[in-house]
Amino acid sequence: LGDVYKRQMEKQENLCKVFPHPLVIWFSILYNRVRGEQMKTNKERLNDILDRLGTISYIKLEKIPEIDLYMDQVTSFMEEHLRKAKRNPEDKALTKTMINNYAKNNLLPPPVKKKYSKEHLILLLFIYYYKNLLSFHDIEQLFRPITEQYFNSSAEPSLSRIYEEVFSLEDQQMERLKADIQAKFQASEETFADFPVEDQEYLQLFAFISELSFDVYLKKQMVEMMIDQLREESEADTSETRKKR
Repeated sequence: LGDVYKRQMEKQENLCKVFPHPLVIWFSILYNRVRGEQMKTNKERLNDILDRLGTISYIKLEKIPEIDLYMDQVTSFMEEHLRKAKRNPEDKALTKTMINNYAKNNLLPPPVKKKYSKEHLILLLFIYYYKNLLSFHDIEQLFRPITEQYFNSSAEPSLSRIYEEVFSLEDQQMERLKADIQAKFQASEETFADFPVEDQEYLQLFAFISELSFDVYLKKQMVEMMIDQLREESEADTSETRKKR
């Protein structure tokens, strides 16, 4: 990055020659100092990712209230326990509008006397993880057997058991994910070997981000394919039932 920094300094020096005001000179020095401090190496970025992953975890079942909650209490609970998963501090994990939209789109059963049960909260947590990946239409299809058979029901397994079983995979998945990320990073470090040093760092970062994005793209395709199959099977079953009638 030395040549890049040198070219930036030359630009700032030319600016100072055109506008030889002390404030312009001071701003030029400050700009380059801050810019130099803020630019991280790719290895530092990798370490930031791994450190961030270490802080992210799911909400343990025992932390989900057993008592029914009003909507304000639900949003406060989610905000408190999902704050580490948010991209920006000002983002909202869950709002009243979101809850109403989930209910309107048949993702969430309606509350009972304006109160939401533990089972409602479990579904809201699943929605939180799915919503950035899947459409409401897909989530509805995925949820339908769950809400029809296990929500507010004595059937086994309970929603609590389903939640525990699904998230019991988290620890192993997190370790596999970290190993996969490091492998992808090492592969990206081997790209653009014949390019100038001042260009390598960003191009290798671009390759790393592209590799991660392609991985997400492929997994999203697989999930959507399975949900489409579920939808086709469900429609076929419905059609067969109508014929029998």
